[in-house]
Formats: sequence, structure tokens, C-alpha cells
Amino acid sequence: MKKVSIKFLGASGTVTGSKFYIETPEINILIDCGMFQGLKELREINWEPLPIDVSKIDVVLLTHGHLDHTGYLPRLVKEGFKGSILATEPTLAIARIILLDSAKIQEEQAKKANEEGYSKHPVALPFYDLREAENTIKLFSGCKKDDWIELSENKRFQFKYNGHIIGSTFIHLEMFEKVFVFSGDVGRLNDELLSPPERPKWADYLFLESTYGNKLHPEENITEVLSNLIQKTINDRGTLIIPSFAVERLQLLMYLLWQMYKKNKIPNIPIFIDSPMGNNVLNVFQQYPDWHNLSMNEFEAMCNHVTIITSYADTWKTIDDPRPKIVIAGSGMVTGGRVLTYLKQLVDEPKTNVLLVGYQAEGTRGRQLLEGTHELKIFGKYYPVKASIHLIESLSAHADQAELLHWIDDIKNVPEQVYLIHGEPGALDAFKVKIRDTKGWECHIPKLNETIDLWL
Repeated sequence: MKKVSIKFLGASGTVTGSKFYIETPEINILIDCGMFQGLKELREINWEPLPIDVSKIDVVLLTHGHLDHTGYLPRLVKEGFKGSILATEPTLAIARIILLDSAKIQEEQAKKANEEGYSKHPVALPFYDLREAENTIKLFSGCKKDDWIELSENKRFQFKYNGHIIGSTFIHLEMFEKVFVFSGDVGRLNDELLSPPERPKWADYLFLESTYGNKLHPEENITEVLSNLIQKTINDRGTLIIPSFAVERLQLLMYLLWQMYKKNKIPNIPIFIDSPMGNNVLNVFQQYPDWHNLSMNEFEAMCNHVTIITSYADTWKTIDDPRPKIVIAGSGMVTGGRVLTYLKQLVDEPKTNVLLVGYQAEGTRGRQLLEGTHELKIFGKYYPVKASIHLIESLSAHADQAELLHWIDDIKNVPEQVYLIHGEPGALDAFKVKIRDTKGWECHIPKLNETIDLWL
């Protein structure tokens, strides 16, 4: 028998910081390498060295490109990782954009904190800089989905399509004749831009995301909600600010607004896209047409319908533009990016509407807005919130409880163990009960840094 140890280094009891370390006699594998976001106590974990010997990791496998699955990579390299980073080509394209953007933002925020003196540290440092991000990208190596990749004599894996965002996959890993399935983030059954997720057929050990393990996405008439908000914005001569994730959500919003205009559901209100990262992601859509459902004609028409902002000077021109307008800006949980500039200037105006369109993690400004905060802290200063705050839950790129149950419904065997990950405590507990009641499968909710030893 062979011993396989699995250490839960992130996304355990929380939705961020996905990292799962698999130690075997032949090879050591890290599944995802995400950064913690949200609550301060989680963000502070990012600065602590990993409780493993990083130099012994042979390979990193990425399910997809989001920051909470890739954002720790430059620190991993800094701590001594020298192996390969494997993912699908579009995932690596997204990860490259996100890491460079993240490094740039961190450099800018550290500089600003030092200049304005609001850091609690004598010298504020970026979590990593552009040079460290660029050195990490040199280790990227692309794989085709469905291809079997041999890692060692008794280990092979394949990336399997699972919706969510462009390039996203779940990982089917075979070790010593046992199947380990890492779900990554499972996408929606009905998505305007992406195909439904493929489903695993067998899993001896299942590592299952639980972001919405306790919820069903509401049946919302998105067109009606958007149309009403846009009409309100026009009547008030205000601004509709939509903080958006740069990958998938931004492109989906562009598509929905273009479709609504085309069908005379909304007037020709100016739409500004202010997300340098989102603009780069549009190039990925263009580069990998087989990974999404838009034709190139549709894609170009959608892009031509909006004004894509490319300079910070144009951000300020947009803020000063007196016309009623829609601004879609990063980031989706209001943790950074251009949306902060708009909120600093406009969140204290009653004629401003803010529309949240995705999951808002604990400790983020997005969650604070959702919960009715009367002020927002941005770069050390407080801004009163007088804008109206709105939410569309059904635009989430994450499967809800019913879709997650559907995703595991094709598994032919009873897994030896199910590990519920990537969820907040309430979602994890509710999903554990639901799976036990509907499937009869026992689930374990691992704690951060817990180690499980398996004998195969």
C-alpha cells in the first residue's frame, strides 16, 4: 500500500484561497494556488509561509484562472517552487492577465499607502510585484482539455470542462488506481456565454465546492430588473455603477445589455466598460472561440455597442460626464480596481444606483454594501453611502445547490469520502446534510491546514 497525504491549505471553511497539497512517494502535486480575500484574518494568512516545504512541490494544476485559485502563485515561486504550472490554454491566458493586474494594483496600493501614511506598517510592501508575477508566468505550460497527462508511473490526470469561466475545468486525477475529482468552481446549467458543465462519472475521493451549498439561485427576470434600474437612472439623471468580475461577468453583462438594446428593451444609454483586466479578457474570448458560445459577429457587435475605457484620464471624464450612464467597472466584490474611483466620487449621491451581480465574500466592501452599511472605507478614508444598492443573484457563475447535486448525480459509485470545500460554514453544513439525505454519502468538512492520510 502507498501513503497519500492531502493537506487543505485553503478554501477550507471559507470560499477563498483554494490550495490542496497532495504528497505521495512518487510526486507532490498542488491543486490550485489561490489567494485569500475578504476578512482581514484571512488576508493576513496570505503573508504567512505555507506550512509545507514548497521546494518539494513538483507540479501545480490549476482548475481556472480566478485570483482565489491562482493569486498565490508568485509567492509560491518566491518561497522556492521551481516546477511546472499546468492548466488549459485559456486558463493560463486568464491567469496571466489576473496576476499582472494584481501585481500592478498591489504595487500602486503600497505606494499610495506609503505616500499618504495610512498603512499600519512602517513601510507598506506589495504582496508581490510585477517582476515576481512575470517570473511566475514563465513556468506556465498549457494542456488540452480531455487529454491524459502522465505525471508519474501511477498518476495521470485530465482537465474536464466545467463552465464557470472561459478555460475552467474540473480535474480527474488517477493515483494508484483510485480516482480523485477536484471540482474547481462548477458553472451554471444555463449560461448565455458557456456550455453546461461536463459531469464526473466516477470519484473515489471527491473534493466538492460548496459556495452555494445552502441556496438556490432565485428565478429572476434579469431583463426586467436591469430595464427598471436603467429607467430609474435615466429619470434621476444619475449613474448606474455595476462592480463586476473582469472574467465572464463583465462579458455577460455586455452581452445582456446589447441584447436588450437590440430588442428595444432599453434606450441607447451610454455604457462605459472601465476594467483594464476585463478588456484583456475580451482578447481571450477572441483568441479561444471554441471555449464560448458567441459567434465572432456577435462578439464584435457587442463590443462596438459600448465605450471601452483605456486610460485613467477617461475614467475621470466619465465621472464628470453629466449624462445618465451605465458604468461597469472592476472589481466584482469592490475589493479594488477602477470601481473604487467611481464609488469615492458618486456613492454619496442619492441619484447613484449600485448593482451587485455576484457572490460577495465576508469582509469585502461588496458584502458591506449588501448588508446596508452607512459608509465605505476606501484607502483610509470613509465615504457616506447614499446610493441605492441592488442585487441580481441569478447572474452568479457558480452552480447553486440543485445544480451541484445535478453535477454529482452522474457519479456511478459511492465515493469513499466527499470533502466539502470552498464554502462558508453555513453553506458547508447545509450541503453536508443535503448530500447525506439525498445521496446517502458521508461528507467531511476539512479545517484549514488539516491533513488527511490515505492508504491506497
